[in-house]
Amino acid sequence: MLKTTLKSLLVATLFAAPVGTAFAQDITLRATATSNEDDEDYDGLVVFKSFVENASNGAIAVELFIGTQLCTRGDECLAGVADGSIDIFVSTSGGAAGLFPYIQVLDLPYLMSNDRVAEYILTQTSFTREIRDLALADSDGLIRLMTVGNTGGWRSYANTQKRVETPADLAGMKMRTVPADLPQTLATALGAAPTPIAWPELFTSLQTGVVEGTANGITDIMNMRFTDAGLKYLTLDNHSYMGAFWWMTNERFMGMSDEHKRIILDGFDALQQATFASPKRKEIAAYDAFRAAGGEIYVPTEEQKAAFKAAADPAFDWFRGNVPFGPEVLDSFMAHAAAAEAQIDAARMADMN
Repeated sequence: MLKTTLKSLLVATLFAAPVGTAFAQDITLRATATSNEDDEDYDGLVVFKSFVENASNGAIAVELFIGTQLCTRGDECLAGVADGSIDIFVSTSGGAAGLFPYIQVLDLPYLMSNDRVAEYILTQTSFTREIRDLALADSDGLIRLMTVGNTGGWRSYANTQKRVETPADLAGMKMRTVPADLPQTLATALGAAPTPIAWPELFTSLQTGVVEGTANGITDIMNMRFTDAGLKYLTLDNHSYMGAFWWMTNERFMGMSDEHKRIILDGFDALQQATFASPKRKEIAAYDAFRAAGGEIYVPTEEQKAAFKAAADPAFDWFRGNVPFGPEVLDSFMAHAAAAEAQIDAARMADMN
């Protein structure tokens, strides 16, 4: 039914003009991010809008809806993409895991060593196309993954109680998670007590002791003023990359001319680069603000990171055993990561000599 409705909508909006003038008709894309204008998602959308509107000489307009004007939850927003009421939407892995559970591969810890490796995988390998093909099949051809960027850098452990150097320091700590199996499995594997809390409730939950810890990036921590709620200790283990998945109505994209498709694709490339850069700049001031608020930052040694990684093995077992296409997606991602590390090491060595 959704597919039939979407086809009818597209026929009415894109192909109403006589043959030969259909692609000269102006196109308006409705893009939404359920965040705010301080977020990397907004930065990316501003770049996308500017690029697409200029490159198309105004033939394609992009309307931005930031916040919850069009939808509130990831599943609701993706339903809008499927039925054509929303053209473009960005989700975290958790926000789309209900429909596309294999994208949680980015939530698995310690798969990538740094931004350079992550960005290589997302720009120079077939990973995004592999996920796109799976998502198209699972959505009956309705929802297309356009690119994967970043939203907030990397997740690290932060808490109100004490410095965390090893998994043993998390024993019994009430750790906030989203209400999903993978993060709860990971928290349990590390010895913490997983406590599902909605994002808008996290400040109060930290303040009142309902939870004692969380796994977030520094920009999110400071944007939400969690230091005012008692968050003091930050362990920069950078255990998982905070990917941003950019979705588009597939038939909307496929109904465009090749010229407009190229513009859209180049626009998403520009958006991706903007979201890669934005957290790197914003986190500088965020770290300074965290310290100024009395926060303490600890960077684990390589041996301590290895201990965290070993303790996290049950999360990998869960992913392989419970996620459709989990073994295939994880094996592919690990192969891409190994190839990226090798390519980057070789380039680094060549530049050193």
